[in-house]
Amino acid sequence: MFYALSWLQIQSSAQNYTRDSLNSFLYNYSFEKTPKPRTGKVYNVPLPLNLSGMEISVIRLRTRSLWRNGLNLSSIEIPPLILPRPFTKRVDIVYQNLGNLSSYYYNVQNYAFIAPVIGFLAYDSTNHGLVELKTGGNGNPIFVRFPNISFHGNVTRTCVRFDTNGTLEFSNVTEKSSCIARGQGHFSIVIPYEQKILEKKRKLKWWIIGIVAGVVGLILLGILAYKLFKRRKMRKMERQTERSEGLDTVWIGRSKMPSASGIRTQPVLENSYVP
Repeated sequence: MFYALSWLQIQSSAQNYTRDSLNSFLYNYSFEKTPKPRTGKVYNVPLPLNLSGMEISVIRLRTRSLWRNGLNLSSIEIPPLILPRPFTKRVDIVYQNLGNLSSYYYNVQNYAFIAPVIGFLAYDSTNHGLVELKTGGNGNPIFVRFPNISFHGNVTRTCVRFDTNGTLEFSNVTEKSSCIARGQGHFSIVIPYEQKILEKKRKLKWWIIGIVAGVVGLILLGILAYKLFKRRKMRKMERQTERSEGLDTVWIGRSKMPSASGIRTQPVLENSYVP
């Protein structure tokens, strides 16, 4: 039987959960939201507001189906020929993406995350206890993919695995930003903390350069717009001058000046009578 969580417990802050209690809560909460899951169907579970940013998916599988076909669940690729230990006829697999809460529940001393913590755990569908999924020594590995890493630069990236017993395992990042694993747990990609600081400084530098370039561009654009406006105004004045009465020109020294031609009015006596 799944234990019932009160509404007050569901609304409590994420800081109240340890890693183990968080995993238990997510498993029980997921199947409270899907009380009669169909075998082989993936369910995306909406979480409470205090856990917004996380992504949870669950699937119930027959063990023979997992053995024959493996499983592709979001960023997790589990190969065939894997059995749960201890053995169970059906297994529930919970996929977790901790998103922006990754660094709260998990941390690696002297390292910084550049990817969210992604995990998957397997449970016995009958008694709901945690079981272990591990590949054999000669079998294909489990792949955990991180397609949306935003960190760039010449840095040393390392895969880290948080085992269910609390231990850490480091390994090399494979192509396409993937990590190879031999068992379940939680995974992420980290870099040395100093490189994280240098990358932040580099981004800040380019951000400042971008702002300065934008301001200079706006100033140049304003100057260009002013010159175009002034040129149009001068052309308009020239066209108005051309449409007005034409003026003669005269040379005064070395300068050519406009001159209006006209006829002087002849003087006329008011009274032409001469005594």
